[in-house]
Amino acid sequence: MHKWLVVALVAVLGLLQYTLWLGNGGWRDLQVVEQRVAAQEADNLPMRERNARLAAEVTDLKTGLDAIEERARSDMGMVRSDEQFFWVPGVAIATELLGINAGLVTQPSLGRERPTP
Repeated sequence: MHKWLVVALVAVLGLLQYTLWLGNGGWRDLQVVEQRVAAQEADNLPMRERNARLAAEVTDLKTGLDAIEERARSDMGMVRSDEQFFWVPGVAIATELLGINAGLVTQPSLGRERPTP
């Protein structure tokens, strides 16, 4: 009888070890989950850096006018009233800025007079 008890305990111990190492939620599943977490962390790193840059830009936009002016110049092609805009032929301009700037740039009259309304 003592022999059967030892065999039964060894069988239970073996079953528990199998569940621990190879069963559902065991060591193998833990390794798979850790690999997925590492891959997701690697995917999240560029997003975290982008979020930090955006947060810094939001803070800068809230506190100073320099960032707003820079953004208006680069994104919308705006020019202050005390500045002159010079267009240099052959220099690439973004197509969306070309339409915006077209209304700001006037052609010289070249000796022609404007019609009076």
